[in-house]
Amino acid sequence: MCGIAGFIAHARLPERVEVIARRMADAISHRGPDDHGVWVDGAVGVALAHRRLSIIDLTPAGHQPMLSDAGRWVIVFNGEIYNNAALRTELEQAGRAPSWRGHCDTEVLLAAISAWGVERTLKQCVGMFAFALWDRRERTLVLARDRLGEKPLYYGWADRTFLFGSELLALQQHPDWEGEIDRDALCLYLRHSYVPAPRSIYAGISKLAPGSYLLLKSDEKSIRIETYWDARQVAVHGAEQPFQGSPTEAVEHCEALLRQSLSGQTIADVPLGAFLSGGIDSSTVVSLMQALNARPVQTFSIGFNEKGYDEAPHAKAIAEHLGTDHTELYVTMKEAMAVVPRLPSLYSEPFADVSQIPTFLVSQMARKHVTVALSGDGGDELFSGYTRYHLAHRLWPLISKIPQRLRHASSQLARGISPDRWSQVLGYPMRLLPTRMKPQLIGDKLHKAASIAKLSTAEEVYEALTSIWQRPDEVVLGGKEPETSIASTCREPKLTDEARRMMFFDLIGYLPDDILTKVDRASMAVGLECRVPILDHRLVEFTCTLPLEILRREGRSKWPLRQILSRYVPQNLVERPKMGFGVPVDNWLRRPLKDWAEALLGERRLSEEGFFDPKPIRSAWRAHQDGHRNLQHQLWSVLMFQAWHESQDSTAGPLPVTPTSARP
Repeated sequence: MCGIAGFIAHARLPERVEVIARRMADAISHRGPDDHGVWVDGAVGVALAHRRLSIIDLTPAGHQPMLSDAGRWVIVFNGEIYNNAALRTELEQAGRAPSWRGHCDTEVLLAAISAWGVERTLKQCVGMFAFALWDRRERTLVLARDRLGEKPLYYGWADRTFLFGSELLALQQHPDWEGEIDRDALCLYLRHSYVPAPRSIYAGISKLAPGSYLLLKSDEKSIRIETYWDARQVAVHGAEQPFQGSPTEAVEHCEALLRQSLSGQTIADVPLGAFLSGGIDSSTVVSLMQALNARPVQTFSIGFNEKGYDEAPHAKAIAEHLGTDHTELYVTMKEAMAVVPRLPSLYSEPFADVSQIPTFLVSQMARKHVTVALSGDGGDELFSGYTRYHLAHRLWPLISKIPQRLRHASSQLARGISPDRWSQVLGYPMRLLPTRMKPQLIGDKLHKAASIAKLSTAEEVYEALTSIWQRPDEVVLGGKEPETSIASTCREPKLTDEARRMMFFDLIGYLPDDILTKVDRASMAVGLECRVPILDHRLVEFTCTLPLEILRREGRSKWPLRQILSRYVPQNLVERPKMGFGVPVDNWLRRPLKDWAEALLGERRLSEEGFFDPKPIRSAWRAHQDGHRNLQHQLWSVLMFQAWHESQDSTAGPLPVTPTSARP
């Protein structure tokens, strides 16, 4: 795992190219503390820079930037190609292999590109990656990103210079950087708690879409983007040609694909372990890891003393049964809150998923023992784990038949009582339910359910369930919310099942832009490589063919994963309530973080800075402080922008703002 950066400067600066490129890479040195390198062609104005975290082939043979055997190609690579041994063998058998210098996957990738070209190589690769490739003969830059978006890659123009890098921090080091905040992107951020691809918070700077590659000739300004793996085509193909086998056969195939994924993802020349929350996804990954290893797998979990947030006992029970080498850390409220000031620099653009805090803490703990950690992310999106999928599949057809006037009145009544009060009232009867059916934070869930009861369509339900601010363009001054790739795909006619549509929207939006962004930035901030075996594209393609009757069989979400897990642990460790990976931010904002938040949300400050209308924000702040509503997510999104913007002011000076009409 590494960090990459670079540029093509149309205004030639041959004497400064190497210095600038090195500065860009050094800004993301946390992504690669083990080695660094720069390659430049001053005559063309091209620079490729690299920071290395050594995982495979720890010798100098893995140094980057790396040139191909014939010298045509130069690459900086971030990620892992899990099938690099198979690709190496295929190249050797075809007589297309160079004289190998080592055994790192970057060298194999270069040899494959030299033999097969870029697109065929990308289709052959199994892995997570982002890379920049310079073709010295054609004077063409290629940027590429993995199929699911596990590794980040930003790009864009700053005056006459084309910039790219793993994080925005790298791009900001170039002297041509302007960094104009895009208010329309800010609207999107307030809705989602992240800026969805292809946009970034800055005008003119984009995220390369997963499953695509970009081409730019050095003497041109127009770029071309090609898709080598299309999630929409995968989803449509799965719906049109569903799996025809039995549920048991589906489980067998899922386990075989997971084992295949793990066989590649557990290869490393450094210590390797896994995050273990005690949930279905991470427990399944760890169970299979342990089944494939003779020695105990190193597993890591963190716990909190706050009720409703502590999964550590479940993780410990799983670890004890499997016999892993388990490490757990109970984090105090003070220790967790100490992470908050670091968040703006970790993400380099506004990001407001509150589970960013425990994700960083578990990464920080794991890094003391291992250099690579596997996670269970992706299970909910692939195997229909979120409650909203059940709502769309089973409940919405029933709810929609109730007269809208009655639904609206019921919604108003339910939301008239605070979430805390609902939790108190319903707490005792909920204790009578079976363990697997006991919901956590029932008051918050009831409020969310009430908010969607009055809606008219499943698309409105999905938007409401996944939105932080329901009307962000009324909060952002001068902002207008643009259409996103998710919104435009909502009209996809071939995905007629509402739950399937929701799963697809999450696969192309929430998963890469929230979940995988959170994991990448939190882990790389401490120099930890995080791998996600459930997101092997072969498993993704197979799960898209599975009918919902298999994914949600017997009234249980993620039924295939549950069946796999039950082969390795007792049933009582499989069936338990789903918990989010979060922290009690709602209480923090009312007590220990109140003064910090008040300073960032002050009416005078908001008015002077001019990004937000103070009125709805102050109204939300008062309602939250009074305890009438839990508005932690709305407030946290504004707070994370405010903290991020403050950090930008302190390091780079004031940031100009684009006009409303500006577009990246």
